Amino acid sequence: MAPRQPGIPTEGELEILGALWRLGPATVREVLHDLQRAREIGYTTVLKQMQIMFEKKLLERDESVRPQIYTTVRSEKQVQKKLVGDLLDRAFHGSPGNLILQALSTKRASQEERRRIRELLDRLEGESG
Repeated sequence: MAPRQPGIPTEGELEILGALWRLGPATVREVLHDLQRAREIGYTTVLKQMQIMFEKKLLERDESVRPQIYTTVRSEKQVQKKLVGDLLDRAFHGSPGNLILQALSTKRASQEERRRIRELLDRLEGESG
């Protein structure tokens, strides 16, 4: 299995990124309140994690205001693309077909998701044909 790519967020980091994607630019306390809707977590834990994420360049922060405001460096779609690429390389030997087949056999896609998959496949066929 290939090593994890740099810049791939951990599960805890993804939770914080998710909160910031929902909230937009936010303070540590605002992120904390969002995360506490799902589970119990402490302020210092969130603060430390967000400081680490800032050092790893997953977050930016506005230090000109108090309390500091954090924003994500990458969009949700950009992070998802990086995560899928990492999973593709590490678990599926770079084969998108194997990844998709496994995903679709693991969890049923909705009718709308199947329609979008068909549209994508049709477009890819048209580009290569």
